[in-house]
Amino acid sequence: MSNHFSAAYLKFPGDDARLDLTDLYAFPAPGAPGRTTLIIDVNPFTTGLSATPPFLMSPEFHPDAVYRINIDNDGDNQADVAFSAVFTEAEEGRQAGTVSYATGDDARRTEPAGEVIASAVPVGFDAAAHPVQAGACELFMGVRSDPFFADAEGALHGFDWTGEDSFAGKDVQCIALQVPDDMLGPEPAISVWATVSVRHDGTLVQVDRGGNPTINPFINPDYAKDRYNAGHPADDVATYLQPWSKLLQENGYSAAEASVAAATVLPDVLHYDRDRPAVYPNGRGLTDDVFSARMAFLTHGGVTSDGLSPHDDMLAEFPYLGPPHR
Repeated sequence: MSNHFSAAYLKFPGDDARLDLTDLYAFPAPGAPGRTTLIIDVNPFTTGLSATPPFLMSPEFHPDAVYRINIDNDGDNQADVAFSAVFTEAEEGRQAGTVSYATGDDARRTEPAGEVIASAVPVGFDAAAHPVQAGACELFMGVRSDPFFADAEGALHGFDWTGEDSFAGKDVQCIALQVPDDMLGPEPAISVWATVSVRHDGTLVQVDRGGNPTINPFINPDYAKDRYNAGHPADDVATYLQPWSKLLQENGYSAAEASVAAATVLPDVLHYDRDRPAVYPNGRGLTDDVFSARMAFLTHGGVTSDGLSPHDDMLAEFPYLGPPHR
């Protein structure tokens, strides 16, 4: 899996599927030079059933959460730009969201700050939903087909591949933005990570985060997952370089190789340089086989592919994720 079920013991952060950040994508907008597509997916198996509570999955965004895309454009692992989305309570099958765009100090505040670029935008719960204009950006918020593909059962059972895609036919909640490049910073190289926070007793508490795919569920032991989700990229090298290097040594790497390999995903941000081809680990497209790449990373090249192909329901136009299945 990517970052699906990213809390300890394959549970949801905060025991709520709506707070589970599953994937982050960054790639050039097809046919639109000078624009970048940023997508975060949350709430795995949005309209289906889960093996862990809550068993019946709810299709809306959490009304007390802040979903955020963070951009570092000067290499210090601090947010210089942030897009934050908040949502109303869902009533009678309807929900609306507001998105803010912050720069500088505002981008590092816990609460959403900066310019509101879209407000009272209806969340889409069916295939009839369409993107909206949000200032200079295009915006979509709603249920879509999950583009992530992986033989999760095979990975959890010693790479005995089943040939089954655990995420085919599944849905997620999607927040997609297509933005002018100059909103992200003056240079082509940026770092991106997503966070999900929720209010507890009036205070926002970060409960999930991610930059690179398939990191927390596979690399961190259960006792470390929740602490990791609450952390910040600026602290990652000091906190995780040693234990992650040790894990890689246990899987065939020499000590020197392990440190170098661990450093490629630390800090846990998605690097994206617009002057280079956009394929993971430089950005991430919807069809990139990140699961196979991570299995090869974890096994020192011993396992190279689960044999699966990308989903075939992607769209040619924004937001690119296929329509929901239910």
